[in-house]
Amino acid sequence: MATSPAPPRPKPSLLTTLFSRPLPLYLSAFLLRLVLLLYGLWQDANSPLKYTDIDYLVFTDAARFVSRGESPYARETYRYTPILAWLLLPTTWTAGAQWGPLAAKVINTAWFSFGKVLFAAADLVAGWLIERVLVMGTDFPSVSQPQEKEKQNEKERAGGSGNGTTTGTRMDPSRARAFAAIWLLNPMVATISTRGSSEGLLGVLVMALLWAVLSRRITLAGLLLGFSVHFKIYPFIYAPAIVWWMDQERLSGVRGGGGQKKTFFQKITSFLTLPRLNLAITSLTTFLFLNLLMYALYGHTFLQETYLHHVTRIDHRHNFSPYNTQLYLSSASASVPSSSSGLKIESLAFLPQLLLSTILIPLCLAKKDLPTSLLAQTFAFVTFNKVCTSQYFLWYMVFLPLYLPRSSFLRGKRMGVAALGLWVLGQGLWLQQAFELEFLGRSTFLPGLWMASLGFFVMNCWILGVIVGDGGR
Repeated sequence: MATSPAPPRPKPSLLTTLFSRPLPLYLSAFLLRLVLLLYGLWQDANSPLKYTDIDYLVFTDAARFVSRGESPYARETYRYTPILAWLLLPTTWTAGAQWGPLAAKVINTAWFSFGKVLFAAADLVAGWLIERVLVMGTDFPSVSQPQEKEKQNEKERAGGSGNGTTTGTRMDPSRARAFAAIWLLNPMVATISTRGSSEGLLGVLVMALLWAVLSRRITLAGLLLGFSVHFKIYPFIYAPAIVWWMDQERLSGVRGGGGQKKTFFQKITSFLTLPRLNLAITSLTTFLFLNLLMYALYGHTFLQETYLHHVTRIDHRHNFSPYNTQLYLSSASASVPSSSSGLKIESLAFLPQLLLSTILIPLCLAKKDLPTSLLAQTFAFVTFNKVCTSQYFLWYMVFLPLYLPRSSFLRGKRMGVAALGLWVLGQGLWLQQAFELEFLGRSTFLPGLWMASLGFFVMNCWILGVIVGDGGR
C-alpha cells in the first residue's frame, strides 16, 4: 500500500526568518541607522530645520577645544564628562588639500559624523547584550526546588540544553532576538542616536552592568557601575537594587539555615558579604579615580559643569515635566535679586524622585525581579525628574525587552495598545502646544502646555504602577 506524501511544510514568514538567525536582525538594524544617517546629511544640507541635534554640535565643539589642548568646558553648555569629548576627537580631523575639493568634503563630512556612527554602533551592541541577558535568564538558580533541578540534570544527561541551573526564564535565542528587536528596530532609538545624542553609550553601559551582575562577575560590575555614574549621574540609582539583590544564597546557590532568629549584629554581618563589599569598593574606587583625574586636569569647572549644574539647572525648553512652567518662571526671574530668595518648589523635585527610584522600588522589586526593578527605577527617575526630554526615554526603553515577556501589557493586548497609544498621544499633545509657543509665538503656557505636561505625567504614573505591580508578583 503506497503511503501518502507528507504535507508540505509551511513557508516561514518574514518575521520568523528575521529572528531565526542573528544576521538578518542585526543587518536590518544596521541598515535602518545607515539610512537615517544618510538622510540626516541630506536634510542638514537642504533644509533650514536641521536633523543633527544641537547637543551633537556641543559635543563636537568641545572635542575641537580638546584637540587644541584647551578645556572642553570652554564650549558653553558642555556639561558632560571630558571622556565624551575625548571619544569624539576624530570629528575634528580634516582631509588635506591633496585629496581635492570634492574628496576632501566627503572625508570631512565622514569624520564629522564619526560620533553619530559611534552612537549608532552602541545601539547595536546594547541590543546584542539585551539578547544575551534574555538567553541567559534573569533569575538565580532555584536550589530550593530539587525536583526541578533533577529534571534539568536528566535533560543534560540525555543531551538536552542547559548549563546545570534552573532559571525558569531562560529564553530561546530566536524569541530573545524578537524582543531585542524592540530596541534594535525602534525608530525612536535609531533616530535619537543618528541625530547625535550620546544616550546609546549609556544603553551599552547599563546593559553590560546588568549582564555582569547576573553573570556574578562582581568586579566587572563594580568597574562598570563606577564608570557609568561618572559618565552620566543617573545610574547611581541602580546601586541599591543590585546590592539588595546580591544576597548570599543567590550568589552561592545555598539557602540560609532554617528560621533561626538573628540578632541585629548578625543581620548586619550577614548583609556585609564579600561580593557586596567588592562591588562597593570597586565602583567607588573607579568613580573617585575618574573624578580626581578630571579634577586634576580641569579643576573646579569640571565639578560645576558635570555635577553641580544639574542640581540647580532650570532648563525649560523641550521639557515634558510638570515643572516646566515653574522652571520657565524661575529662569525669567533669575536676574531679579529679590526673586531669588526663599525655597522654590523645583528645588524639592528630587525628593519624591529619589525616594521612589533609590529606596522604595528597589526594596519592593529587586530581590524578586532585578531587570524589572531597574526598569521601574529608571521610569520613576525620568517621570519625576524636573527636566524630562525625549532623549531620557531611552534610559528606560533599553530595559523594556527584558520586562515585556512577562508583563501585563503583553498578556493583555488592549492594555498594551492603550498604554502605547496614550504615551505617544501625550507627547503629541505636548509637542503641539510647544510648536505654537516656539514657532508661532502664541503663549500656550497656561492652560495648554501645563495641562499637556500634567496629563503626560499622570499617564506615566499609571504605566509605572503597572510595571511595579508586575515586578512584585
